Amino acid sequence: MEAHAEREFPFQRTGCPLRPPSEYAQFREERPLAKVRLWDGSEAWIATRWDDVRAILGNPQFSVDPFREGYPSVSAARAVQARSRQAFINMDDPDHARFRRMLTKDFMKKRMSDLRPMVRKLIDELIDKMIEHGPPLDFVTHFSQPLPSMVISALLGVPYEDHTKLGTWSSTRNDHTASPEVVQEAARNMEVHLGEIIARKEENPGDGNDMLSRLVVEQIRPGHASREEVVRIASLLYSAGHGTTSSQIGLGTLSLLMNPSQRAELEADPSLLSGAVEEMLRFHTIAHLNSARVATADVMIGDQLIRAGEGVYPLILAANRDPEVFPEPDTFNIHRKPQEHMAFAYGIHQCLGQPLARLELHAIFSTLFKRLPNLRLAVPVESLTYNGTSQVYRLESLPVTW
Repeated sequence: MEAHAEREFPFQRTGCPLRPPSEYAQFREERPLAKVRLWDGSEAWIATRWDDVRAILGNPQFSVDPFREGYPSVSAARAVQARSRQAFINMDDPDHARFRRMLTKDFMKKRMSDLRPMVRKLIDELIDKMIEHGPPLDFVTHFSQPLPSMVISALLGVPYEDHTKLGTWSSTRNDHTASPEVVQEAARNMEVHLGEIIARKEENPGDGNDMLSRLVVEQIRPGHASREEVVRIASLLYSAGHGTTSSQIGLGTLSLLMNPSQRAELEADPSLLSGAVEEMLRFHTIAHLNSARVATADVMIGDQLIRAGEGVYPLILAANRDPEVFPEPDTFNIHRKPQEHMAFAYGIHQCLGQPLARLELHAIFSTLFKRLPNLRLAVPVESLTYNGTSQVYRLESLPVTW
């Protein structure tokens, strides 16, 4: 029997803003693969069950190419964002693999070890500035936003002084509610600016220690990649490297502030840190809409046929709250039995930067509450505001005191 769209997607969060839309649990129970209506009148499938989401993300017959007929978008702005980016995140193999291989060494264990002292130093410096400023203050402004910007700037070789304009352009180009024209202008501005930085590195790459200098020496000069391709890589990595981690730091901190007994256990037993970080990642799954696919052939997922040319959203946030995999999934629990989650997606497009994100989160939560043992919310938790209008779900601000 032919399936018909039942609801308009994306759904809105109601009630607790730290829980997924209630429709996810409803569809998972009643119809884990269902059709929904999109902003332009088209239809797409949503998958809400762990097994189905994993099956779709791991199947090469589901494409990430936004130029394929049937590729779904949650808004006009998102349609423009996906097509204007033209980076490896929106490519299928073999092109995807070719570009990803160019970057693998920058996220390997040795490179992370090299970065760890710098990250710890930046954390201490930001906490020093918080103490100097004095309470209360906005944790997002004073800590969770600047730290990832500093780290990704250093990794890429981009001046940190550029973070305000790069961050603004990045946020605008990922805003689902912006007009397509505004999105395109932000994307152009960001790429022109990064192009100028890369052009200067072509003239003088220095010791080639940062990623963009290395790409100039190893990829642009030998003709393996064009400057335009490296610009798109830089634009993608800057956006991904600061926006996602900033959100995760803010929401992870909030989770511990809302669960003081678990915070106390973590402070008393540092061996709990790894589990706490993984639970933050699972619980929030901040890349809540970052999974659009289109079928390139007829594919059976479970007992449902998805036809070639049909769009699909394998919802990683829904999968990470599947009670068949995570008992009491809506409870934040740092003692949760170790279990692989899909906060960084799954399959060949699993997030390349996850070692860097984990490095930052481990460094932060092994230090933050030691330096600020009385850190607490400065406002009622019910008054906090969130932003769900882009690919990344985030806190607008996090007023704290100590």
